[in-house]
Amino acid sequence: MDAAVAPRARLPRVTRPRIRIGEILLNMGAISEADLQKVLAAHLDRGEPFGKVAVAMKVITEGELRTALSQQFAYPIARIGESALSPMLAAAYEPFGQYAEGLRTLRSQLLMRWMGEHDCTLAVCSARSGEGCSTLAANLAIVFSQLGERTLLIDANLRNPVQHHLFGLGECDGLTDLIKGATRTEKALRKVAQFEALNVLCAGTPPPNPQELLSRLPFAQLLDEMSGRYDVIIIDTPPLLEFADGQIVAARARGCLLGTRRDSTRLIDIARMKAQLDPNLTHVLGTVISG
Repeated sequence: MDAAVAPRARLPRVTRPRIRIGEILLNMGAISEADLQKVLAAHLDRGEPFGKVAVAMKVITEGELRTALSQQFAYPIARIGESALSPMLAAAYEPFGQYAEGLRTLRSQLLMRWMGEHDCTLAVCSARSGEGCSTLAANLAIVFSQLGERTLLIDANLRNPVQHHLFGLGECDGLTDLIKGATRTEKALRKVAQFEALNVLCAGTPPPNPQELLSRLPFAQLLDEMSGRYDVIIIDTPPLLEFADGQIVAARARGCLLGTRRDSTRLIDIARMKAQLDPNLTHVLGTVISG
C-alpha cells in the first residue's frame, strides 16, 4: 500500500530570549551591579558557570542560586521564610534534593502507566494514621504542577484533614461544602502561591457523616467535572484500615497509590489494604516507602 504524505509547512523559528542568571540575581536584589561585574570577570576568566563562580566567591548563597535558576528555567520553587507552605513540602523547598528526585521518578511512572493512557485521577492511601499519606499526596501534586500539568489536590480525608495546614490556606470552604451545594466551585478551589498550575480543594466544613457524604453521587459528579478541567487530580484519603471512606474514594478515583512508612507499616497491613480494594473498581499502581 502506497501513501502520500504532504510535506509539513515550514514554520518560522521562534526564539525565546534567554534571561541571563546574572540579570535575574540583580533583579532579585541578591547582588549589586559591582558584584555582577566582579563575578562576570571571574566567570570569563575561569570558564565556569556564572552561578557556580558567584557561590564560590560568596557573593550569593546556594539558596539564592536555586531561586534564580528556577526563574531562568520557569521551574517554580518556594523559599523557607518567604512562603506559607509547610517545611514538610520538600518538593517545593528542595526540588533538587534526593526526595524530590524520587518523586519525579514516581511521576514519570504514573504518567506512563496510568495518567498517560487511562485516567487523570489518583487516590493516595495508607493503612493507618501517621504513615505519611497526606505529605506524599501534597508533594506529588507539587511535582506534577512543576511539570506544567494543571494539577488539583483534593483533601478527601474528612476525618483528619491537613492539606489546608500544609499549604497555609487556613480554614476555608472545600469538598464537603461543594458536595452539599453550599458554595461555588471557584470559591472552594484555592490557588497556591509560586505554583500557578496547582489548585487545592480543602476538606471544608467537618461533616458528621463523611462516609455517607463520599458515597453519594455528587462526589462522583464532582470528580468527573474536575477531570475535564485538570490534567492531574491527586486525592488524599483517610487510612484504609481505620475508615471505610478510603475505599470509597479509591474506587471513585479508579487508580490508587499505597503510601507506607519504613520501619512502621507492617507487611500484613499492606496485604489487608490490597484485600480491601476491589480489583474490578480500583487499580493498585504501586507502593511508596517513605523514611
